[in-house]
Amino acid sequence: MADLLFLSHRIPYPPDKGEKIRAFHMLRHLARHHRIHLGCLIDEPEDWRHVAQLREFCSDLACFPLHRRWRRLAALAKMRPGRALTVDYFHHRGLARWVEGKYAGGIRDVFVYSSAMAPYVMGRRGGRRVLDMVDIDSEKWRAYAEASAWPGRWLYAREGRTLLALERAAAMEFDRTLLVSAAECAHFTALAPELAGRVAALANGVDLAHFAPDLALADPYPAGVPAIVFTGTMDYRPNEDAVVWFAEEVLPALRAVASGGTAPVFYIVGARPGPALRRLARRPGVVVTGRVPDTRPYLAHAALVVAPLRIARGIQNKVLEAMAMARPVLATPAAFEGIIASPGRDLLVAEDAPAMISAAQAVLAGRYPGLGPAARAAMLRGYAWDETLAPLDALFAASSTPALGEAIA
Repeated sequence: MADLLFLSHRIPYPPDKGEKIRAFHMLRHLARHHRIHLGCLIDEPEDWRHVAQLREFCSDLACFPLHRRWRRLAALAKMRPGRALTVDYFHHRGLARWVEGKYAGGIRDVFVYSSAMAPYVMGRRGGRRVLDMVDIDSEKWRAYAEASAWPGRWLYAREGRTLLALERAAAMEFDRTLLVSAAECAHFTALAPELAGRVAALANGVDLAHFAPDLALADPYPAGVPAIVFTGTMDYRPNEDAVVWFAEEVLPALRAVASGGTAPVFYIVGARPGPALRRLARRPGVVVTGRVPDTRPYLAHAALVVAPLRIARGIQNKVLEAMAMARPVLATPAAFEGIIASPGRDLLVAEDAPAMISAAQAVLAGRYPGLGPAARAAMLRGYAWDETLAPLDALFAASSTPALGEAIA
């Protein structure tokens, strides 16, 4: 077995949110044929209790604390022209020293998860080096800028520009840069034409045994109440924007045509809801659960799962999980992008509020009885993690890296 340095901006466990899900399954897959030396940051105090579970996949594991508030202040204090705030936010001296020690010990093959971690190894040579950007983070900041007022507009736009420069420089240095979909690859190479041939798509998967429709899961909803569900970490701006928009622009129309106990209730299921969602919970027909031990009961018994994201990049795990559980899913085009499925057969896609209202009413009225089974079938056709991650093995094989694009794309 060869040694592999694996760097992640957050601890890749538990696999209960988008970035951790992909990172964990990649780590587990690579651990089959490598001695993994994992270096990562922990920004949620409760995640320290999961360190022990990760050790079974690692030859060495080094975790370092990241205090969100102090790192934001430190990044702003170090702000200088041309440097992304992301770089200083995710920089930890202890982790940098640990990486230096790994290089001194002879490790050369490197897998870096997220562009934020690329600076830890940029400028070094030797071995095979793979960067998984997942999606184009700089484009998220650009989208935030478009949706914000000054001074947030200026700050977000600046971060978008400077982070794009880092992404381009990193992708030029690494042997291969991965993105979650062909659409994301095409968008990145349009922004950085010099990277044509250096990027490849590697799709997300879903744990088809864990997210299965035949599990005996207790119903968390009151009897007879049609539940519309959104799952996700709720201090993430695109998720918050999505549920506020749905609750304000779509839900009232759905409840207006129902009566009494038949009116649908919108369940927002996910950790760390902020003030905006706590205010939203005061509205009739809106329930904000906060963190739950398991999202699957909420999915399994949902009348409809929605993904009304307006700011989104890459493949949405929340959509894959709901489809794997054979639930009817209604998504915006942004949330559907990159998923290999047929709108109208496997899930529904609606671009604006009127279209989403019409589609949701149709599902709640029982006019799409085959949508859930078709969704599960779509996941079974090509979204098992072993299948989606199989091309990873070629990236660290003895063959020359430049020929690997065909193996992944």
